[in-house]
Amino acid sequence: MSSHVYKHLELTGSSEQGIQQAIESAIGKASESLHGMRWFEVIDTRGHIEHGRVQHWQVTIKVGFTLD
Repeated sequence: MSSHVYKHLELTGSSEQGIQQAIESAIGKASESLHGMRWFEVIDTRGHIEHGRVQHWQVTIKVGFTLD
């Protein structure tokens, strides 16, 4: 079994469609400049309400990636 060392990074993604899309937005953008991402953990979920309806989701995640 090989040993791994991980660095953690917090990201916040947003979406008008839902929680999963907000998470995928954050991971997709991070993948443009980071490599070796292995896992994520949802830290916080928030929403914006207008006229009694959810208009926007914000999800903060902790992402773990391996170091070179």
